[in-house]
Parts: sequence; structure tokens; C-alpha cells
Amino acid sequence: MSYTKVLVVSDNERIVNFFIDILNAQPNLRKIRHLRFVCGPEDTKLIGKKFGDFIIEGMDIKEDYEEIIRDYDLVISAHCKQIFPAKLTTSTKCINIHPGLNPFNRGWYPQVFSILNGLPLGATIHEIDPEIDHGAIIDQIEVAVDSWDTSLDAYNKVQDAERELIERSIESILNGTYNTLQPREEGNLNLKKDFEALREINLDEAVTFGQAIDRLRALSHGEFKNAYFYDKNTNQKIYISVRLEREK
Repeated sequence: MSYTKVLVVSDNERIVNFFIDILNAQPNLRKIRHLRFVCGPEDTKLIGKKFGDFIIEGMDIKEDYEEIIRDYDLVISAHCKQIFPAKLTTSTKCINIHPGLNPFNRGWYPQVFSILNGLPLGATIHEIDPEIDHGAIIDQIEVAVDSWDTSLDAYNKVQDAERELIERSIESILNGTYNTLQPREEGNLNLKKDFEALREINLDEAVTFGQAIDRLRALSHGEFKNAYFYDKNTNQKIYISVRLEREK
């Protein structure tokens, strides 16, 4: 079965660029009759932005899933933060491009938790079922997490792996000819609340230097203000990030 009515849902500009560049480089994929790119309904950075022939629109998956079921035969989630309703995942073929190595650290910010718990990191393309980052695996690539990587460094490695996965898997996905394998275990799941619990640094907590460095580099992601503590005199919130550099 070939899919010709495809909806791509993404909140990540780099991944959208990857996707469109790869489609443009593979003329044999032009048989897609209807291709649409959307993002979350409140993503002001992406809504209305033009990528080649495509303009990104906002869409609330929970509100519009019946329209999606009616109008599309394939939905690709590419760094979409919205949870797909179970009825959508059981009525329409849904594929996820996920920045983690399923089944490890499913859910939010896999690179953050891989730095902290030492579980493998990578990128995975998988079928979506009603659970989070849980369906049958189509393809995946593992990436190394080095001791000098911050969250952003690790995330950039993962996105490079995602591009490679899209390049080598998109044709079989659109043609419906891909093979799958089941995750070898249930793995572990991290929710947004688990990430939020990491952000506040307790200045009285006793940890090793290694644990402290790992916590701070896991929370250092470019300009994002993640890790913080409260100044004991002013009660002001003080943000922290770290920069690590290897000896050349």
C-alpha cells in the first residue's frame, strides 16, 4: 500500500527542513498527492513560516483528529509535543520520528535522562500506538554520549541521526513496505514532571563532583534557562548552565 495523503506534524524547524530537503532530493517520492505540514496551535515561531512550497499551519490534534482520520491515510509525528488520541492511532497509520533510542528513556527529553542514568541514546522511527513512544520499531540509530556533552550537544547528535533515519526509511514508509520489530523490553518512561523535578538545584544536597557535573550538563541546552537555585539572601532565582571543552 502506498500512502498519498500525508500529514506531517512537527514543532521542530530543523526537522521540518530535513524532511522537505529529503523529499525534494528524491523525485520518486513525488507521487504523494496531498502533503501538509502542521505544528502545535500555539507555536508562534512556526505558524505561517514558509519552507519551500509549504507554509506551516497550526493544528490541535486532540480537537481535529476526526478531520485527520477523514482526510489523511498517514500521519508522521516529527518532534511533535502533542499526544495523539487513541482513536487516531487505531484508525489511521501514525508514525513517529522520536529523538530517543526506544525503549530507553521514552517520553520527554531523552538526552537529558541518558546523561543522568547512562541508558542508551539515539533516534527511532516507530509506529504509534496508544502508549507513549511505545509502538513497533521501524528503524533506529544509537549515538554516543560523551562526558563532555551537554544536553544540546547530545540533542544535535540525535537530530543528525534522525536525518539519516528519514533519508533511509522515508521511501519504505510512504510505500508501506517497511518491516518492524518489537522493542525487546518495556523500557522506562520520563514525563514532563520528571524533567521539571530536576531543574531546581538544592544547594544543601550532598553529591559527588561527577554527579553535580552530570546534572548541570544534562540541564544545559543553549539559551534555555533550565537549572536554577534560590539565593539564600534575596530568594532570587539564579539560573545555571555549564560549558565543557575538550583539550585539543
